[in-house]
Amino acid sequence: MSNYLSIPLISLASVCFIMILIFIWAKAIKNNGIVDIFWAFNFLVIAIIIWLLADGYEPRKNVVCLLAALWSLRLGIYLLIRVGSHLKEEEGRYKKLREEWSDTVFFFFFQSQAISNVMLSIPFFVIALNPEPHMSIIEYIGAGMWCLCIIGEGLSDWQLKYFKSKPENKGKVCQYGLWNYSRHPNYFFQFMIWISVLIFALPSPYGYLAAICPLSIGYLIFKVTGIPMTEEQAVRSKGDAYKEYQRTTSAFVPWFKKA
Repeated sequence: MSNYLSIPLISLASVCFIMILIFIWAKAIKNNGIVDIFWAFNFLVIAIIIWLLADGYEPRKNVVCLLAALWSLRLGIYLLIRVGSHLKEEEGRYKKLREEWSDTVFFFFFQSQAISNVMLSIPFFVIALNPEPHMSIIEYIGAGMWCLCIIGEGLSDWQLKYFKSKPENKGKVCQYGLWNYSRHPNYFFQFMIWISVLIFALPSPYGYLAAICPLSIGYLIFKVTGIPMTEEQAVRSKGDAYKEYQRTTSAFVPWFKKA
């Protein structure tokens, strides 16, 4: 039982310290958007801590740490390229928050991101600490889904980046590839990653705790910073073209166009 407490606490201390350093850097360069990059990379840090300290069944621990590390690296590198390409120009949502928040509020915001890293890593902890000396079919299904969703999320991000890289597409609505079937395929695969993690975790002791991940991520996607804010900005910038896209295209699950 001690590892169920010590490993999360070590992880929390590590990522909180990292976020203190990132807060200092963000303040120096006047760009709080870099928090997103290190939120993603913090999962790699946690995966390494788990791999070093967890004493569960070795093959299961290796699988969950490898998948968590791959997902963290893919998302972190994508954000590093996107945000890092304009470090001197803070993203609009953070500019707006800068007008409303003090440095103290931003400090606690950065720390809250570290706490969310650990909360969302609960499934990784319980999976890696599971001593059962074999993996069940449910765990293989969860791991397989997780791999496919990492690929799907990466593909949707790449397709959007490719579309935006073409000068002739400036001001247009992306309907390239997966974006022809869903207005937010990246959010869909992001959500499905956490469903996959939940499936992977269910056979482990305390695996039901993994439900906190899709529930919290789903709430953010559907009610807070995901779809609502993204679509509000898209309607402002693209007007009727985006409204027509909303009318004809599934908001979340990839599906065929409406007539």
